[in-house]
Amino acid sequence: MAKDSTGRLHVTVRSGGKRKLSSKLWLERQLNDPYVAQAKRDGYRSRAAYKLIEIDDKYHLLKPGMTVVDLGAAPGGWSQIAARRIGAADGRGKVVAIDLLEMPEIAGVSFAQLDFLEADAPDKLLAMLGGRADVVLSDMAANTTGHRKTDQLRIIGLVEAAAAFAGEVLKPGGAFAAKVFQSGAEAELLAQLKRDFASVRHVKPASSRQDSSERYVLAMGFRGAGKAE
Repeated sequence: MAKDSTGRLHVTVRSGGKRKLSSKLWLERQLNDPYVAQAKRDGYRSRAAYKLIEIDDKYHLLKPGMTVVDLGAAPGGWSQIAARRIGAADGRGKVVAIDLLEMPEIAGVSFAQLDFLEADAPDKLLAMLGGRADVVLSDMAANTTGHRKTDQLRIIGLVEAAAAFAGEVLKPGGAFAAKVFQSGAEAELLAQLKRDFASVRHVKPASSRQDSSERYVLAMGFRGAGKAE
């Protein structure tokens, strides 16, 4: 154990046994990440909660009484923040979380274990919401193969699908926020969003690891009329 450049203790994980180098590096990063430790203290399910906090503090996405959809929600960090900020636990708004994986209950959040890519997913969601959504959130990331170009296409394809889903369920004036990774494959996605939303921008929260190409696309002012009710 040693101190890093900021004076914090730095934990080094030993190699050996069956642990791969990638697993060693991931564990080391988790143990030394101040946001991971802060999330445990604050009762958040993931460090990702702070990314949504930063985005919302600056752009005011989430307001009391809104209806919010959280795609790929597990383990629930974004759903926790959305529920608190719209007042869902007090009955002032509604959060519907969707994931292929199970997710433990969160106060003020309705959970559906389903694939948002299924053809009937928008109808199921609209029924749960009782109408259209004000905001669609996505902190999803596609499974990676290790082949850079393939992974970029998978990641962008998933975000494009999430944006298309948002177009099915959003109210006019609604917003969409999703994780992307900086690459040269975003042109079609950005063109799609600029057609459908009044403003589109990239955001890099301070809590997003600086050595990562991760960033978020934030589209506001949905122009469409959404899916027919």
